Amino acid sequence: MAIQNIVMPQLGESVTEGTIERWLVKPGDKVNKYDPLAEVNTDKVNAEIPSSFEGIVGELIASEGETLPVGAIVCTIEVEGAVGEPPAEKKSNVSAAILNAGVQHKEEPQAQPATQQVAVKAPRDKARYSPAVLTLAAEHNIDLTLVEGSGVGGRITRKDIQAIIASGQIPTAPAQSVEVPVVEQAPAPQAVQQPVQAPSAPAVPTAAGDVEIPVTAVRRAIANNMLRSKHEVPHAWMMMEVDVTNLVAYRDSLKNEFKRNEGFNLTYFAFFMKAISQALKEFPMMNSMWAGDKIIQKKDINLSIAVATEDALFVPVIKNVDEKSVKGIAREIHELSQLVRTGKLRSEHMQGGTFTVNNTGSFGSVQSMGIINYPQAAILQVEAIVKRPVIMEGNMFAARDMVNLCLSLDHRVLDGLVCGKFLNRVKEILENVNKETMSVY
Repeated sequence: MAIQNIVMPQLGESVTEGTIERWLVKPGDKVNKYDPLAEVNTDKVNAEIPSSFEGIVGELIASEGETLPVGAIVCTIEVEGAVGEPPAEKKSNVSAAILNAGVQHKEEPQAQPATQQVAVKAPRDKARYSPAVLTLAAEHNIDLTLVEGSGVGGRITRKDIQAIIASGQIPTAPAQSVEVPVVEQAPAPQAVQQPVQAPSAPAVPTAAGDVEIPVTAVRRAIANNMLRSKHEVPHAWMMMEVDVTNLVAYRDSLKNEFKRNEGFNLTYFAFFMKAISQALKEFPMMNSMWAGDKIIQKKDINLSIAVATEDALFVPVIKNVDEKSVKGIAREIHELSQLVRTGKLRSEHMQGGTFTVNNTGSFGSVQSMGIINYPQAAILQVEAIVKRPVIMEGNMFAARDMVNLCLSLDHRVLDGLVCGKFLNRVKEILENVNKETMSVY
């Protein structure tokens, strides 16, 4: 028998950690390759961790409710005849598993210089802290030697520190000798996967009748992602007004028959998505991403759409929108929205987006500035269609269906010239929609 490790998978492009919601197996269970081992929750999606091997479940290293970074060991599988590490005694299973994943631990030095008054803590389970735990503890002045961990072997998890911060009871000790904990040195993640740490929360006074709402993992991840985008991306903004009277008339003439035949609604948003994808083909720089020392211009046009629930925001992706009909786009919008609202959205639905379109008009908004969906270069807000008086030829007034398109752009990648041309092209397409220029089927 050889021991193989199962790690926390990458369940999305910007996902950095996941929480074990429920184990689906127990030690000693026989599993086949691809059998589900555990249910995992991230800031973007609920998913299952599949087994990468056929064998016997060994140790469940992660506990239910424990949050772990991508790449951390969650359990072991005993595989017959595979090349791997021989079983070690129970006491060293966790350390051996972590070492196999490429995590290095500092060894206690043999001696300290006489001038250095530092006590180094021995490398035991409770004294190994992840970088996330150390960062949170430092931000909130928490003495980790006074914290009881809920992880394996009494290990302190990020969830333990967050619970202490939420309780407001910060354990501190008098300043005496300084202890240097042994820090796990994990392989450096890619730049796009490094979360931005939010500043310490301000002290907000409360009064009778105030309601304290705990911050969920999803809400915290949304906050961190938005903060990162605003910190790293120099946002610029522009807006264009579009006359969609012809589009409204065309769609209204088809919507009832379409609903009877297809079983889902023909929305205005599907027409906007089609027009935007056509303009992106003509202005491919809009379909780009900043990558430090270079700009990546993406070949495929994969549009991310924002779908909100009562307490979270999800951004599923419609792939190759430029190759789809309005009907095909409308179908995918309907199906992805249903998956979000029923909690069945999976990681593959969230990956590969190159440009984001947000239907803020569905809430009645007429003007807004979106925060860019990092690492994309732009996000376009489609506002509400409203009747407005417009001066037509001959200085005559007419009631027209008007909509504002609001574009936020990454000024490292895009400039006003290309963005203005892009929006003008979207405007031109939308203002000339009819059955000849944009067939639904």
